[in-house]
Amino acid sequence: MYSPPPDPDTEQRMRARHARAAQALDVQTEPGGEFWGWAGRTLGAPARTATGQRAWLRLVSSPQDKASGKLWDGALDAQRVFGDLDGRRPVLLAVHDAVDDGTAYRAELSARVDQPVLSDDPVLQRDLQLPGSWWEDLAGTLEKVAAVDTDRVAVRQQYMDRAIPEYVGMPAPAVTRWSAAHSDLHWANVTAPLRLLDWEGWGRAPEGFDAATLYAYSLLQEDVAARVRAAFPVLGSPAGLAAEATVCAQLLQTVARGDNLTLEDQLRTWSEELRHR
Repeated sequence: MYSPPPDPDTEQRMRARHARAAQALDVQTEPGGEFWGWAGRTLGAPARTATGQRAWLRLVSSPQDKASGKLWDGALDAQRVFGDLDGRRPVLLAVHDAVDDGTAYRAELSARVDQPVLSDDPVLQRDLQLPGSWWEDLAGTLEKVAAVDTDRVAVRQQYMDRAIPEYVGMPAPAVTRWSAAHSDLHWANVTAPLRLLDWEGWGRAPEGFDAATLYAYSLLQEDVAARVRAAFPVLGSPAGLAAEATVCAQLLQTVARGDNLTLEDQLRTWSEELRHR
């Protein structure tokens, strides 16, 4: 997803660090296609390796004392556990770490995905006509992800116990099964043919969490939202209630902070449905 460049000082610093990372990893960045992450925390750009391989160089910054843990190591952990996930995940080729003046930088060099993402915004703003094979590929890929045993945590029970009553208005449903999830499955993180991008937050979540997340970001497009439910029967079932309530709470929490306001009415309708299940 595109974000505008940050303030000039952050922009200058990130560009300089991105150039140093490219030199350290022996790649040449290419003009055009630059992407900034939230508040200038990340900067990505197309690149080529010394052997001509098309790649993507992404630089992540963090205060040095916070440069550890789930989000910081997500891409490395995903590469170790999933590899290319039968071609559904861009391979991580190399990593370069640096620290300067209390800020840590991690450069992640990945195989480039040439297909554009299906939406520039996580919230789907237009109808999508995707073939049945795409949905089958997605369901099969998420089954492979869910089968992985991991101690990484994407959703905590403590969060569910607090957020679901506050934002959905019901007690947190019991989780029948915890399983590995991508945990950020929205329309700006998928392509056709299918590739799943941005693995930094993957980990254990209630069963059906990825399906519920994609459904939530489809709510403005009724036909697509219905297609998500058809592809993932866990949605609407007792086993999927905990995941649906968690995702609904997460997004209503963002609405309370002033984000995702276009989804507010649909999320409140969904929360009412969940309360009466």
